[in-house]
Amino acid sequence: MRILEFERVSYQYASEDFDIVDQLSFSVESGAFHCVIGISGCGKSTIFRMTNGLLQPKCGTIRVGGIPITQQKNYCGYMPQRDLLFPWRTIGENLALPLEIRGGFSGKEKTELVEEALADVGLAGCRDKMPQELSGGMRQRAAFARTMLTGSDLLLLDEPFSALDFLTRISMQEWLLEQWRRHKKTILFITHDVEEAVFLSSSVLVVEKTPIRSLREIPVPMGKTRTRQDLANPEIVALREGLVDMLRKQVGG
Repeated sequence: MRILEFERVSYQYASEDFDIVDQLSFSVESGAFHCVIGISGCGKSTIFRMTNGLLQPKCGTIRVGGIPITQQKNYCGYMPQRDLLFPWRTIGENLALPLEIRGGFSGKEKTELVEEALADVGLAGCRDKMPQELSGGMRQRAAFARTMLTGSDLLLLDEPFSALDFLTRISMQEWLLEQWRRHKKTILFITHDVEEAVFLSSSVLVVEKTPIRSLREIPVPMGKTRTRQDLANPEIVALREGLVDMLRKQVGG
């Protein structure tokens, strides 16, 4: 079943004289994990910002669950590169924010849902801590838990691990795959790291040129249960190098 559909969608920034997204049509199946790659400034984040309603398309229709997003609320969760935890709110208060926006929850229900979400991401006991008391990886897990509390089946993650150190980053990648397998969400994940894209994706969506008129889908021949050792498989190595060459040609062109 398709969860996200773009139908002939275009967008133009006021500072540009062309549409950075031009009549783009594509769809995403429910339960998929797609990484979106492309060179810097190609328009990847523009697609996300239109999907979550931060930008309004010049034309075309975006549907989630078959319904235009203009007729919906709380249809997707969004996690940007920075965790954006409010420093004046505790971790628990930060996580409660999407519940406050959704409305209809008692104080007790919010507390229970927040504690459950924190335990789910390995942060039990952190509800009353302030964001500055947590490490970078812990803050990103808290931000992911907050995104999950939107209650949405579609999650948009925009380079959420790019600011982390190498070891924390690979640990978070493995952790995110486990979250995906457990919760069966649909995830779109923007990254500049080709190896990260290959390790996480059921298939990679490549922005081959700007304006974006299509996304090239390249399947990743690994199952949902995978380890970093799978990245040494010759077929996966060839796939990774092929993706790198595609991006290099864009820079060179």
